Amino acid sequence: MKAHILTITLNPTVDYATSAPRVIPGPKLRCTEPHIDPGGGGINVSRAIKLLGGQSTALVAIGGATGAHLLQLLALEGVATVAFQGPGETRQSVSVTEEESGDQYRFVMPGPSWKEDDVPRALTTVDQATGDGTLVVLSGSQPPGVAKEFPSILAGHVAGRGARLIVDTSGPALFNLAEAPREALYVLRMDGEEGEELDGRKQPTPEDTARFAERLVAEGVARIVIVARGADGSVLSTKDGSWHSVGAEVPVVSKVGAGDSFVGAFTLALAREWPIETCLQFGVAAASAAVTTEATRLCDREMTESLMKDCRLRKL
Repeated sequence: MKAHILTITLNPTVDYATSAPRVIPGPKLRCTEPHIDPGGGGINVSRAIKLLGGQSTALVAIGGATGAHLLQLLALEGVATVAFQGPGETRQSVSVTEEESGDQYRFVMPGPSWKEDDVPRALTTVDQATGDGTLVVLSGSQPPGVAKEFPSILAGHVAGRGARLIVDTSGPALFNLAEAPREALYVLRMDGEEGEELDGRKQPTPEDTARFAERLVAEGVARIVIVARGADGSVLSTKDGSWHSVGAEVPVVSKVGAGDSFVGAFTLALAREWPIETCLQFGVAAASAAVTTEATRLCDREMTESLMKDCRLRKL
C-alpha cells in the first residue's frame, strides 16, 4: 500500500446486536447474548480495510467508560487508533432481530452534543495525524452541535496538508458540499436516494445517475463522485467519464455495513493506486460480500476477491 489512510469518526458508537423470538410491546423480551462491535462510519471503514488486508488509522472522538470500551474493541481487532477527547459519553446503539420474521429493529442514539471549542480540537488532531498524500476519509453521522459546514472546513485543512479528502455523508452536510464546491474534495459518495433528492428528479437508470454525477464533477463539487444504486451497484464519474459496476447476486442477510465496506475497499484500492474503475469494482464486491454477513460483521477478504468477477463493469 503506497498511501496512508486516516479515517475520521466524530460520532462513534458501541454496537450491540442481539435477537429475540418476537419483538412486541409490553412484556420483557428475553434476548440472546449480544454481539458487541465498535461502530460509526469511519471506524467501520477502518475495520473493512483491516479485513481486506490493508492498514489504516482510525481517528476517533471518545468519552467516558463507553469510549474506553470502544478503544479496547478496536485494539482487539488490530485497528490502529488516534483518540481525542470528545464531549460527554460515547453513545451506544442496539439492533434486535426478530427470530420469527427475520426483521431487524435498529435503535440508534444521537450521541453527545458538541460545543464551540470541540470542533477546533478535532481539527487540530486531524492536522497532527495527516501528512502529504494521506487519504482522509470522513464517514458517518455528525454529532449534534456540529455545523453542516464541517466537511467543507475539513476539506480546507486536508488540502493544506497535501492530503486528499473522501467524504461519505448525507443530509444538510451533503447539500452544503454540493452548494459550495471546494476543489480540495477528492471523492464524494452518496446513496441513490440522496442523489435523487439533490438532483430534484428520479434516476431510474445508471445513465441518469451518471449524468447527475458528471454535473457535480463539472461544477467542481469533487474530482470523483460516486452514487450507490443499491443492488444495482454503484456509478462513478470523473472528468474522464463514468463507469457502472453492478452488485453480485448473493443472499442478503443484513445490509448493515455495506456502504462502509464499499468505502473501505474503494479507499484501499485507491491507496494501492489501482485504476479508478477497478477501485469501483472492488468497492462493489466488498459491499456485496458485506450483505451476506450478520449485523456489523462487514466484508470478508476471500469472498470480496472472489466476487470481483461477478461485479460486471462497464463504461457508460
